Amino acid sequence: MKVKAYTINSFAKTAEGGNAAGVVPNADFLSDVEIQKIAATLGFSETAFVMQSNPADFRVRFFTPNEEVDLCGHATIGTFYTLATLGYIKPGSYLQETKAGILGVEIKEDLSVMMCQPLPSFFEIVEKNEIADSLNIEITSIHEDLPVQIVSTGLRDIIVPIKSVDILNSIKPDFEKINEISRKYNVVGYHVFTLESINRSTACCRNFAPLFAIPEESATGTSNGALGCYLYKYGKLDSNQASHIIIEQGYSMKKPSEILVSLAVEGKEIKGVKVGGKALSLSSIIVDIE
Repeated sequence: MKVKAYTINSFAKTAEGGNAAGVVPNADFLSDVEIQKIAATLGFSETAFVMQSNPADFRVRFFTPNEEVDLCGHATIGTFYTLATLGYIKPGSYLQETKAGILGVEIKEDLSVMMCQPLPSFFEIVEKNEIADSLNIEITSIHEDLPVQIVSTGLRDIIVPIKSVDILNSIKPDFEKINEISRKYNVVGYHVFTLESINRSTACCRNFAPLFAIPEESATGTSNGALGCYLYKYGKLDSNQASHIIIEQGYSMKKPSEILVSLAVEGKEIKGVKVGGKALSLSSIIVDIE
């Protein structure tokens, strides 16, 4: 059977940047086995499969090459950009049904996309020693005034604060150790960041999720939503800054990416989380599955 899929670079800062995702519209007729084969064949960190939904405008399922995940930010951006470009939908507000819940998505006139994420959940604080060891850095390279903590706005990640861009870019991860720690804490992976930046952004980051066959990801929607919430919780953003957070990612991979995060806040409470950006380089591909 031949299935038409689309490829798209989400959160792209330049034509070379962003994070590639697969998108398969009209996927209702595919079995779970076929869906997983398509995701494995395309080989992207995530591929989105768009289906009909009763409670929402679309049901979207996200698959890595190995398994299904609850939510994927960059694949959501890519999905709705693709649907708008192909004429399935127009700029406006939509609801997507995901395994993380029913979430809002806004397509702007320039076809940039902002997606709602679940409100943040803050979990246990992790010992810095084991994290430093798994990243092959000194413990003194980790910010002493900020915790290493598991945070989720849809997917659990370990948020790791690093002191500088130079240290961030020098990291050579031990993926076996990251796998062990990811299993231990039931997380997708590490989201490592510094408040230094290359282009006067809010933060610069790297994301490692080898447990899900993603050694490093060039742009990560869900993790940056969690990072924005973490920065607000620990006083690194005021209420005005919280509505316009710019995160750099992918520079160490020569895939410059820009992720926008917008928090709705009241006092110390986070009332809403949106993550978004632009997508570039839409193309189609025929996938042959037996």
